[in-house]
Amino acid sequence: MSEADPRWLERPILREFFEQWRKKRWGANEAGVRSPFFRDWERLLEEAGLVSADDRRAADRDARAMAQAGLLRLKTPKYRPYEIERVFLPNEALPEWLSLFASELPVVRASVDLARVRWAPELSFLEKAPTTIAPEDLLKLNEFYQEGGGHRPVVPIKERSLQIFGDEKRLDALLSSSLFRMDRLTPESLRCEIVTEPPGWKRGPSAEGPVLVLENAATWHSYARWNQACGVFSAVVYGGGNRFIESSVFLEEILREVGGRRRLLYFGDLDAQGLRIPCRASTRTLARGLPTVEPDLWSYRRLLQFGACKKFDATEDSTITAKELAWLGPLATPAGELLLRREWIPQEHIGWEFLSRQEKWASEL
Repeated sequence: MSEADPRWLERPILREFFEQWRKKRWGANEAGVRSPFFRDWERLLEEAGLVSADDRRAADRDARAMAQAGLLRLKTPKYRPYEIERVFLPNEALPEWLSLFASELPVVRASVDLARVRWAPELSFLEKAPTTIAPEDLLKLNEFYQEGGGHRPVVPIKERSLQIFGDEKRLDALLSSSLFRMDRLTPESLRCEIVTEPPGWKRGPSAEGPVLVLENAATWHSYARWNQACGVFSAVVYGGGNRFIESSVFLEEILREVGGRRRLLYFGDLDAQGLRIPCRASTRTLARGLPTVEPDLWSYRRLLQFGACKKFDATEDSTITAKELAWLGPLATPAGELLLRREWIPQEHIGWEFLSRQEKWASEL
């Protein structure tokens, strides 16, 4: 594709990146902004809804292709070029972006003389601190505070964003801007909080069984269906890929609903990211006094029986720490050999047709 090829518009990660640039920079005299716009890669994936392993791989390929075309610049950690840390819009690529999205860019309103604005106390720092934020956004924030917004009840950030800007995602985009620092604005000063998306789950017929978390939606659906017949799990939870790291805090509520403390099991893709997710989620559950997240060895053993069926792309990360690999316990050695060969196995192999042929599930600790 050429740099301004309209087919780039079909890429979800590009559209999300553009939307966030538009909300933060469009109408804010972009031509005078020296620092390039950037976003944290993991956060960008989450905000774009790209949380499954397949979606993340496609996004990684798209980002690298766009970087090669000059539309993006990628920052990778030292010695780990297969990981993306941040995504930048190079200043020299801006004309190509404006050409690509010309039909979607709003008309810029006439400039406002901010020096004449009477700022609310919460925004008094704007009297001395220059900013590239769109003037209309600053005026809407000022109106919010002047109407007593600083004394409102605490609500989710998207609700507050919709009230202030008429756009439920605007505050999320502004969080990484110069407006938000401890000595300036914070979610608390706007009387809002960041709410993690809760996981979907289905109660099982077993009152005492463990809770099982599945990485991907299709496998969650099949296990929930199977559980109604086999009656093993007290709940089957949809982790949502990388989203589970944050949403694992909701396991406390799920445990309360099913009757109290019990084992938390996890089953995901047998790849590097699929093992990082439960390890990082387990750190969060332990910090909240919840049980550790354990591997569902019954499922992982059967997944390994299928053998490697997919290869990592050349740019994809197949490395894993010893601690993350050790999470699999007795299966750490075969899983490590798999990843060392840059191979992985999707969890969807253990689907409905496979499960419906299984007479029972048993703990295999």
